[in-house]
Amino acid sequence: MSDLSKNDVEKASFAFSIYDFEGNGKVDAFNLGDILRALNSNPTMATIEKLGGTKKKGEKQLTLEEFLPIYAQAKKDKDQGCYEDFLECLKLYDKAENGLMLGAELTHTLLALGEKLEDKEVNEVVKDCMDPEDDDGMIPYAPFLKKVMA
Repeated sequence: MSDLSKNDVEKASFAFSIYDFEGNGKVDAFNLGDILRALNSNPTMATIEKLGGTKKKGEKQLTLEEFLPIYAQAKKDKDQGCYEDFLECLKLYDKAENGLMLGAELTHTLLALGEKLEDKEVNEVVKDCMDPEDDDGMIPYAPFLKKVMA
């Protein structure tokens, strides 16, 4: 815990308390990724599992004392992308270098690369974050990325 500042501990405690649905000082390890994301971390699913997160609800509970070292480790972890990293990746699909890419290509990318999303998840992300396609099927990818990262 010594790696965390007093401010970090306060933020972590607050985020932890939001996911303490029963008010018993414990959170379900299933929500670990959500808590870390609420603290501006961007862990991969593999990182969440490595840090003690579970894929099913009810398998494991974490106390704040158990969570703080996990949060400290997640803060140190450099194996997570940031906005600029993801923007550079999407520029590869910007053939005209005008800030636009095919909406269908973005959807395919979400389904096929990295930690692949399911059709249902992609549809939800597209509905919530993607601007309407223009007549050529193009979308501005920077605003999409900002909405996703928010």
